[in-house]
Amino acid sequence: MTKEEIKVFCPATIANISCGFDVLGVALDSVGDEMIVRKVSEKGVRITKLEGQDLPMETLKNVAGVAGIELLANSDYEGGFEIEIYKKIKAGSGIGSSAASSAGAVWAMNELLEKPFSQLQLVKFAMEGERLASGVAHADNVAPALFGGFTLVRSYDPLDIVTIPAPIALYATVIHPQIEVKTSDSRKILKTSITMETGIKQWGNLGGLIAGLFKEDYELIGRSLVDHIVEPIRSILIPGFDEVKKAVVQAGALGSGISGSGPSIFALSEGASTAQNVAVAMRGVYENIGIDYEVHVSKVNVDGVREL
Repeated sequence: MTKEEIKVFCPATIANISCGFDVLGVALDSVGDEMIVRKVSEKGVRITKLEGQDLPMETLKNVAGVAGIELLANSDYEGGFEIEIYKKIKAGSGIGSSAASSAGAVWAMNELLEKPFSQLQLVKFAMEGERLASGVAHADNVAPALFGGFTLVRSYDPLDIVTIPAPIALYATVIHPQIEVKTSDSRKILKTSITMETGIKQWGNLGGLIAGLFKEDYELIGRSLVDHIVEPIRSILIPGFDEVKKAVVQAGALGSGISGSGPSIFALSEGASTAQNVAVAMRGVYENIGIDYEVHVSKVNVDGVREL
């Protein structure tokens, strides 16, 4: 008997992970949205409830609606879907708020239709939600949200997603200072070209980070968490960034960087206790500055979107 309704957890994600701009991401386990999707006879997608954030409920102005419409357009299903969204990831926080909604919607719809689409096809549909949110159909958040764990976007044309194993003791700590940095705005300030010297440094770090994840070499992971291209520019939008970078290393973190387009800052650590110490260090910086914040400590979510 086929399901008519499903409730899902839609994970937050860290994109870029320092040296992997637009190609690398990881799913988190301790923070995410929830969503209820149900089949209806009326064609199309409707957002019937949206709690937690002040976001549009109109289908074509909501990332979940746009992603769902894209799935429907490629399906032979004659009916439609209703979506209830319970946002626990703040928009503009830099931990994949739009990706969680986009990925959750298409994953749930695919489940209700008895999985006619592959995970890779779902990423393509969810990317349309990202296009609405940021102006660019990037996959570095929706890919880990759907596949789980770390993912590498090897190619966008054709789309090619590579899953990367996560060392079991690897934890992420993320602090979200209560300011908003829109992805579309943070993209506008980026340079459109880099020097060969800069590119070589960046490619070395990206290769090193991926090798470190496969080898479970925590020191190599830490040495590789360096961004020569995006972080020097975007970090000026984040108050306290340099102070956080210094504090987390002193607290034992492997390394840190900007989560997505900011303003959240992430750090990776070996072990839960170190990750908690890093959270204390992050809090201390923003207590001194006087900016409100939220902190999340999480192991890597290896499943991605999942049924509740």
